[in-house]
Amino acid sequence: MVTMIKMRLMLVDDEERFLQTTGKMIRKKGYDVITAVSGEECLEKLTQELVHVIILDVKMPGMDGVETLKKIKQQYPRIEVIMLTGHATADSAVEGLKSGATDYLQKPTSVEDLIAKAEQAFARHLEIEEKIRLAEAFKQSSI
Repeated sequence: MVTMIKMRLMLVDDEERFLQTTGKMIRKKGYDVITAVSGEECLEKLTQELVHVIILDVKMPGMDGVETLKKIKQQYPRIEVIMLTGHATADSAVEGLKSGATDYLQKPTSVEDLIAKAEQAFARHLEIEEKIRLAEAFKQSSI
């Protein structure tokens, strides 16, 4: 029996208005969305919530997006992270990709583009999970 896993998405941005409006529009399209206003809140929520894909703003007060990304990847290497940059800083996008981000988006971005990138990242997540499952099953069968 194949169970369809529903993507759980986390939006992390210090602009609460962006979180509210974008979160609402994504929920209307049938997705589970969790929001966080800081890197610290994101990491805190990850201890309690299952998340597949994170859309993470680069520029935030306190812990910025790249620092948050590095901590996410240390603790939760299988979560896909898409960097969101409102400032056309190619440097932060490159640093994010080098630090394990799946992709990046420039603000402002449409909800359709955001969902499309998240779906691609989720597909990648599922593919990796399946490879791990198959490798573990193979390992068990050869014991």
